[in-house]
Amino acid sequence: MPLKTMRWRWRDNPLKRGTDVAESWLFLATAVLIAVATPAAGVAAASTLDTSSPRPGHEWHSVSAVLTGDPPARIGVDPASATGGRVHATVRWTAEDGTVRTGETAVAPDLRTGDRTTAWVDRHGTLLRDPSTPEDAVAESIAVGIVAASGTGLLLIGANKAGIILLNRRRYAQWEKDWAESDFRWRHRQP
Repeated sequence: MPLKTMRWRWRDNPLKRGTDVAESWLFLATAVLIAVATPAAGVAAASTLDTSSPRPGHEWHSVSAVLTGDPPARIGVDPASATGGRVHATVRWTAEDGTVRTGETAVAPDLRTGDRTTAWVDRHGTLLRDPSTPEDAVAESIAVGIVAASGTGLLLIGANKAGIILLNRRRYAQWEKDWAESDFRWRHRQP
């Protein structure tokens, strides 16, 4: 809604109806809510995810592990430069109670059988298959915050549009009533 169109609805005007004033207030309330609630929803969602995601040193810790077999080859991976991310392979490690355990976890693609790597276990000694790095956790928090903020903004815009539709229905009903009264007066005029 252009500012000039919105401004006339605030002034005294004989053509101004109650629905015009209600629409201006609805626009103002929606603008304020979008300015305040959208960033708040994004920050709240991101911080909630950030505090609930496991962190190294708190919920899980590193152990030294040995690869028990070569990682599977990946198409498009250059083993010389170790590009292409991480692959899953079986590793063996010694738990805190002294038992030897094996499990599958993400490792660098250039490792071979017998190479040492770092594996991550939770506080119960269970191997984590795909531990997230701090950078991954930050990226996930940002993505969730953006989605939450966008969703909140779209919800508020949708509520504004629904309010305008309801106001227009009321406005059209009032126009119909006014036209019916005018028509009645014109038809029943005394000559």
